[in-house]
Amino acid sequence: MASPNKNLNPRAARDHGGGLDGAIASYGGTRADWLDLSTGINPRPYQMSGLIPSDWAELPDHGAFERLTDAARQFWSVPAGAAILPAPGASAVIARIPALAACGKVQITTPTYNEHAAAFTAQGWTVQPDGPAEARVIVHPNNPDGRLWSEADANAPLTVIDESFCDIRPEASLIHLANRPGVIVLKSFGKFWGLAGLRLGFAIGHPDLIARLNDLTGPWSVSGPALRIGEQALRDVDWARTTRQHLTAESDRLDRLLINKGATLTGGTSLFRLYTVDNAAQWQDRLARVHIWSRVFPYSQTYLRLGLPPADGWSRLEAAL
Repeated sequence: MASPNKNLNPRAARDHGGGLDGAIASYGGTRADWLDLSTGINPRPYQMSGLIPSDWAELPDHGAFERLTDAARQFWSVPAGAAILPAPGASAVIARIPALAACGKVQITTPTYNEHAAAFTAQGWTVQPDGPAEARVIVHPNNPDGRLWSEADANAPLTVIDESFCDIRPEASLIHLANRPGVIVLKSFGKFWGLAGLRLGFAIGHPDLIARLNDLTGPWSVSGPALRIGEQALRDVDWARTTRQHLTAESDRLDRLLINKGATLTGGTSLFRLYTVDNAAQWQDRLARVHIWSRVFPYSQTYLRLGLPPADGWSRLEAAL
């Protein structure tokens, strides 16, 4: 049996949650047998409806993009003067942002989501954890510890504010900075709405930066189904409000369960929780043997991250612990 410390997904270039194929290869079972708690994806996704044949059969038109961006502007209270670019997932934007400025130093405080450092490194930038830099990335709230940043932290000529998990805490958003020169705020549709497979994300920022990002992404960057579903979900404010309440209750429930089993709460958000345990690899192995997948980190022997179980998964998790 493979060591649980090993990156079990041979196709993954960097450490991420997910990777069930690798877990299955080491611990057996089929995908239907597994309870994947290694991601921060809402286990109760938004229920899609209203797709029509032309969403699949025709190239998306300009009106569909306008309707989506209008819904995004209202939902996130995007300030006047800021532009919005829908994209095929926040990761697609992250990969292109370093091309917006001449190579230099970028400040990325760790631990955090590792795709930012990878994107800047791939385009010749020097990544550093602190100190003066031409660019800065802040993940707000941070993954995996849930740290929140402040307006004062958006202090580099090019500042990326990754709010992929901020829809659970809209009052904490730094979206009001999006009309400042050099600021880009990222939004992800896969986490809060639980639609990671839809591949929809947004870059919001000064029109000059967004126009250049648009040139880099090319035409028809978002599919017709994603445009329609995204608009529908962003206009459903009642669903968003109820979902925030539900996620808070469920994350509190997870904390009670894990603390009762000997873990210490270290941080997180209401979509994922970070715990300190005596030996994270052993915890992951014990859970994996009963086909529950968790997240451990190559830089820590004690960090264990768990997402929320679906309604029918709580008894399995409790029994496994």
